[in-house]
Amino acid sequence: MNVLSVVHGADARTELFAPVVAEGGHRLDEWSFAWSTSPPQPLASYDAVLVFGGAMHADQDAWHPWLRQEAIWLQGLLASAVPTLGICLGVQLLARAAGSWVGPMPEPEIGWYEVTLTEAGAADPVLSALPSRFEAFQWHHYTYGVPDGAIELARSPACTQAFRLGTACWGVQFHPEVTEPQLDAWFADPDDPPSDAEQLRAETRRKIGAWNDRGRTICRAFLSAAEQLVARAA
Repeated sequence: MNVLSVVHGADARTELFAPVVAEGGHRLDEWSFAWSTSPPQPLASYDAVLVFGGAMHADQDAWHPWLRQEAIWLQGLLASAVPTLGICLGVQLLARAAGSWVGPMPEPEIGWYEVTLTEAGAADPVLSALPSRFEAFQWHHYTYGVPDGAIELARSPACTQAFRLGTACWGVQFHPEVTEPQLDAWFADPDDPPSDAEQLRAETRRKIGAWNDRGRTICRAFLSAAEQLVARAA
């Protein structure tokens, strides 16, 4: 498959997922609507799409005008059932594209939080690759409403954490793609500091190895589902 990774910043890129895509024998391009360059291939030529996070929020068109263009493009992906996985900002943009609301949370989730699969999540071809209850790395100030017609797949005490829309679109609020070097940059960001960076850094050192194993697992599960969808459409 030809896989497109849509990114939104220098420190929020494909990360852990890039080698998993390569190991699966797929071709990966990384591109951003924020860049002043054309995509490596026509956008309609990609078999599957990954949409990652970013420091901006899904409703900040006034500061990032390209967000509207990206949301319109995501509407087209949903309409044509291109296999898509959105992460953090990515899931919020998918919710927006599907007509749901996005907005700030009363308190952000930054750090390690427990997530529980719903009954539908435990039976889902992608989310079922994860345990029914697991601790996930989170970094988000916004949340979203589950779109009309979508199925909620996971929750935390604070908000919804995952959904599937139709047969080809998945979104997760947590960060299965993060690596320790990437997170070191996030912890040091003066524009969005965690409440206790050193404590979170130490906790992350203990937990990131097992979390990366789960990240690879969910990436492989999505790619496997995408392969089946692409084969059926051929």
